Amino acid sequence: LQSLDVANNQLRELPAALADCPRLKEANFRGNQLKDKRLEKMVNSCQVKAILEYLRAGGRGKGKAESGREEARKKKREKQQKKDGGDGEQDELEEASKLLVKVLHVSENPTPLVVKASPGVKDVRAFIVCCVLKGVNLNPGNALKRFLSMQTKLHEDICEKRTAATIATHDLQLIKGPLLYDVQPPDELKVTPLGRKEMKAKDLLRQLQLEAEEQRKQKKRQNVSGLHKYLQLLDGKDNYPCLVDAEGVVISFPPITNSEKTKIRKETRDLFLEVTSDTSLQICKDVMDTLILKIAELNRIALENKEGSGSDNESDGLCGAVNLNPSQNLQPLVVEQVRVVDTDGNLKVLYPSKTDLTTVSSLLTVIR
Repeated sequence: LQSLDVANNQLRELPAALADCPRLKEANFRGNQLKDKRLEKMVNSCQVKAILEYLRAGGRGKGKAESGREEARKKKREKQQKKDGGDGEQDELEEASKLLVKVLHVSENPTPLVVKASPGVKDVRAFIVCCVLKGVNLNPGNALKRFLSMQTKLHEDICEKRTAATIATHDLQLIKGPLLYDVQPPDELKVTPLGRKEMKAKDLLRQLQLEAEEQRKQKKRQNVSGLHKYLQLLDGKDNYPCLVDAEGVVISFPPITNSEKTKIRKETRDLFLEVTSDTSLQICKDVMDTLILKIAELNRIALENKEGSGSDNESDGLCGAVNLNPSQNLQPLVVEQVRVVDTDGNLKVLYPSKTDLTTVSSLLTVIR
């Protein structure tokens, strides 16, 4: 089964067996009144792969019985795969070569970082997912350059040129918590963009627009590049989204720029990761899953001193797992859970939850 169109029917749920169709690349489930409202949102905005992964994980809206049946099916699939492979030793090698990530739960963390979301973000850029990632190594060779290039590629691909979601990465040591995810008018929001002086958001956008026009004239192109191609994402907004630290400093202005204050450096070891979207919460989670996987891949390259050649090929190490001697004991990255709460302290999002990081489970071993 390679394509499926069941749009505008009366389906109430999607069968979990669809997850067992590895060749399914095109599917249209729109227009059905699904009981699982999160899944209903996903079919309107997510790629088929993400929907199948959601079904494979049992879905967040399913009961324990259905989840149990899905778990049994998963074990059956794994058993069959091992039988078909007929090489247990190879399976062990593949498992040993997986990247390791350890989750530190809020209950285990004496100083967890919290993000409070104001009511105003609902109408501007409603969804945000955050976490802390400790133990990265950006110092060797081109590690930092690769890290920044990786973000650019994710913005182009899984983030769909920032229209689906936007990533922001910060040096954790330069952040004062708790954080506030808020909105401010363009003529009041002040930010110090990467590589620029502090200015109001409306002035920044005006300056970027002028730069874009000048660049287009010089290069005689129809399209613009860099930050300039994302300016239209804020068209018609009366307020702009921003992430503010405890000192009142704007550290992020999505989907445009981070702040110079929390800029990543070669010496950075601990990161604060942020993904925002005006489309869906699930897209934020999917992007965050992929971001953590890519950072883990880059970290392994750095720890194995694969950067020594000083290659400028930015695509190296970003596609697939890197070969690793299974006997080599590399320390896992630590992902600290971050809660997003409303102004009354009620939980809105916790990442990573038990069901997060499943979309990258084939390359990532998560210690919970």
